[in-house]
Amino acid sequence: MRKRMMSGFAVLGLLIMLASASPAAGKHPEIEDALAALEKAKAHLQQAGHDFGGHRDNAISAINGAEKELRICLKY
Repeated sequence: MRKRMMSGFAVLGLLIMLASASPAAGKHPEIEDALAALEKAKAHLQQAGHDFGGHRDNAISAINGAEKELRICLKY
């Protein structure tokens, strides 16, 4: 009986560990949301039929720079 109960606790503990998120994942959800928004904006600009008065290339470059900085932020 005791062995069965200890096995049950071990399985329960393992399930809890597997269900919980890793410490690195989801640590900065706002930054992850910002990255997703930037990727969407960049895709829109890249697929656009016009150059937004000559500002499209500069905007894409700025987005690339922002994405780079945000990925660095995710490391902390």
